[in-house]
Parts: sequence; structure tokens; C-alpha cells
Amino acid sequence: MSATPEIGMVVVQPTAFCNIACTYCYLPDRSNKHVIAQSTVNRLFEQIFASGWACGEITVIWHAGEPLVVPVSFYREAFATIERMRPASVQVKHSFQTNGTLIDEPWCDLFKEWQVGVGVSLDGPRELHDLHRKSRSGKGTFDKTVAGIRCLRDNAVDFHVISVLSHTSLDQPEELLDFYLSEGIDQICFNVEESEGDHVSSLFHGPELRKRYAAFLRRFWHLARQSGRVRFVREIDLALPRMFRPEGVPARNIQVEPLAMLNVDSHGNVSSFSPELLGLKNADYGDYLLGNINFQTLPEIRDTCLASPLYRDITAGVQACRGSCEYFSVCGGGAPVNKLFENGSFMGTETSYCTLTQMVPTDLVLEAYERLSRSETPAALSLSSVPSGDAAAQLPRMP
Repeated sequence: MSATPEIGMVVVQPTAFCNIACTYCYLPDRSNKHVIAQSTVNRLFEQIFASGWACGEITVIWHAGEPLVVPVSFYREAFATIERMRPASVQVKHSFQTNGTLIDEPWCDLFKEWQVGVGVSLDGPRELHDLHRKSRSGKGTFDKTVAGIRCLRDNAVDFHVISVLSHTSLDQPEELLDFYLSEGIDQICFNVEESEGDHVSSLFHGPELRKRYAAFLRRFWHLARQSGRVRFVREIDLALPRMFRPEGVPARNIQVEPLAMLNVDSHGNVSSFSPELLGLKNADYGDYLLGNINFQTLPEIRDTCLASPLYRDITAGVQACRGSCEYFSVCGGGAPVNKLFENGSFMGTETSYCTLTQMVPTDLVLEAYERLSRSETPAALSLSSVPSGDAAAQLPRMP
């Protein structure tokens, strides 16, 4: 891995507060209403652009807890500030990951004005969604989330959904697809409920999960293609370019590159690698923090990162994956946060998470490619690109 950062994604936590209380949420500080200062936003992007480390296009994801509890006016000011500083050589794309309950016309106006990518957390029809996605008073949030989605659709705002799969929904690919199509949803991402932070999933471990998930995804993908009404299934469409890419071009994994994914909380604290590490506590790794953008320069934070036990151990884990896993060429070393919570160490290798997000989609694509190659009228697999506005979908676990 290169020691010179190539910043491709900036995950900004405008506030840790969330207006709902999902049962599987891993965020430790979701009742804290502190909001990031505009001066911190200014300092962050001043440092990013001055460093010369920004890729030609960077995605800024406003996420964790619920970004829409911060008013539209805040983002108008922040976006304008970033745009004024942006070098001509760098394109900036803003994205939100939201529970959708607060979306209204003013939000849609902002999304359209700035061509913002929007991801909405929606677990399927009411009986599935309301199992886990509850209000702070314990009521289901389905009606408000669907109202937000319909507002997006009525205002021609492009969006995708992220659905967390449970024991029940893993057996319902047909029902999920029917629901998505009934609501005009044509860009879909799946997460399987996993153990992170203080949340322990009852589903994520077990020998049958890979088989069940593969059966679910195979069936869903087949039906989605048959329908002709689904543009994007993240698990498949992100696997394709990782597998069918120019010879000699490695699959990039920004979760294991120093500062390639820059994560900043509402106080200006900076982490890198997996964004879920931000806000978690661990004395051996300095709470996974590399500095504070209000008090350190980005080069100073880079130097801290390169000298840290965190980077050392993540790098060791990548090398272990390189030497032991036949899927390394499409994965690039796994997700550090899942190695930590599943295996107890960043230096581990295979996790249930990588099995589901890397191995199963790879196997399904190869299976389809082999079937098409044997057919009398072979058709090429379409190497779909991520639709406009779907940069947030590149972070598979963000619910």
C-alpha cells in the first residue's frame, strides 16, 4: 500500500444524534445532539484540497447518526463553502445516507440543486421494516420512511435503498422485489445484520448463512433481471467491475489504505479505514483516532496514521489475506472493522462479512458467466456502472 494518501471518500458526521432507535444500530453516541461547526467543515476541506491528495473525484458522505436532523440551511452553507475552495481539478459529489423519515420538499430542492446522492434505509414492506426500525417511542417508522421515498420519487430525485436482511427476509426474495417495484425502487443494496460495536447479531454467524444468502441473492438477481425494472443491485453490480477489469489493474480497497477514506466526527476527530470505528473506544488503538482536524494538519494526521499500531495491524491483516484467500484479487484485504468484531483482531483473515459481500457475489457472477458461455446464444454480462448519486452504496454496511 502506498504511504501517499489518495483521498477518494470523506465521511462526515454532522451529528451523532439519530431521531429513531433501530434495534441493530451500532452507534454508541446516538443521543448526542452536538452539530459540527461550519468552521470545522471549512478547515477539513481546506486541508484536503491543500494537501494535493484528493482524487480527481471525491465523494462526501454525510452520515451517522441521522444527517437530516441538521437543517437544510446548514448544508447549503457547507456545500457553498466547499465549492468555493474546490480546485478545478477535483470534482466533489455529496451523498446522504438517511432513514428517510424527515424528507420533504425543501430537502428535495437541496438534493436537486446540488445533485446529491441519496440512500434511504428501508428493510422492505411494513412487517419487515418495523421489526427493527423503530421510533424512539418504540413505534414502527415504515409510514414516514415510505412517505419520504414517495417525496423523492415525486420530485424526480434519484435514490437507492439499503435493506438489512434478517432471518425472515432472507427467505423472501420474491416479496421484497414485489415491494420495491410497487414503490418505484430500482436501485437496491443489501446488508445482512451483523455484529458491530455493542450490537451482537443472532444471524451473522453459522454455517448455513452463506448458503441461505447465496440462494436469496441468486433468486433476487434472477427475478430483478427478468422484471426489466431494476437498474442496480449493489452486490452484483459492484462485483462485476472488480472481476472484469483491465489486466494488471488491482482492485482498490479504500478501507485498508491510509486516509483514502477520511472519517470526521462532529467534533473534528479524524479516523480512517472503516468508518464504523469512529466513536468506538479502545485504549490500545487510541480509540481509533488519528488526530483532530481543528488542531492538526492533514500531513500531521497522515504521519500519525502511518506510525500507528492501527495501520500496522491492518496492513498485517491485508498481507494475511493476500497469502491465504483465493478471493483477494477482487477484495483487496477485507473490512478491518469486521475482522475486529468477528475475529477479535485486525490481523485476521476471512469473516462472515467478506464471505457475504465478496465471495458470494463473486461466485454468483462466475456461475452466470459460465452458464452464458455454455449457452447456444451467449450474451455478455453487462458491466453496469454505479448509477449517478449512488456513491453511498459503495459502503456496504451503512444502514
